[in-house]
Amino acid sequence: MLFDMDGTLVDSEKLWDVALQELAQEYGGELSEDARRSIVGTAMAESMRILHDDLGQPERDPEISGAWINTRILELFRTGLPWRPGAFELLRAVRAAGIPTALVTSSPRALVEIALDTLGRDKFDTVVAGDEVVAAKPHPEPYLTAARLLGVPIERCVAIEDSATGVASALASGAAVLAVPAEVALASTVGVRQTESLTGVDLEFLAALLTDRAAATG
Repeated sequence: MLFDMDGTLVDSEKLWDVALQELAQEYGGELSEDARRSIVGTAMAESMRILHDDLGQPERDPEISGAWINTRILELFRTGLPWRPGAFELLRAVRAAGIPTALVTSSPRALVEIALDTLGRDKFDTVVAGDEVVAAKPHPEPYLTAARLLGVPIERCVAIEDSATGVASALASGAAVLAVPAEVALASTVGVRQTESLTGVDLEFLAALLTDRAAATG
């Protein structure tokens, strides 16, 4: 099992909303809704590029802006992270069944370490953070790396994502993909099952995704 984090397991996107809008205000502007939707699921450098362009300030250094966001989001993460509906129950069931499990996120390791206080470090056999891969989502590298670390063929993995960027990454990797939109609606995509929440998703449901994927690929 390969789980995305922000917006999939925990409802942290609202905290990112706060940090991003505060930075936009710091720069004398306001982040548009379209730009915010485009940022969901992207790596930090791309997020800052979108923010700068949206504010009409493309000359700004993405590393400086990214460092500001990281500092602020660390503070916000420490206030606590609410679970997404059904996420805790599914993760618990997966672990009780002894299924190899990875957390695959675009967030940097420093943020992940704080989030793991809520998620539970024992819930994951491995973690792939956004600053630990060469190519971030939507590239398949994060998911391929997680499968390799788990020692499980990617074709036998189910990836759960909430964003278009994450779905693209998981789909390109060869995993079976379950999309659970959070902040942004997702278009219907061939090879991707979509559900409103993880409530009611169980091991039988996940097994069916693998069966469907195998049938589709012959």
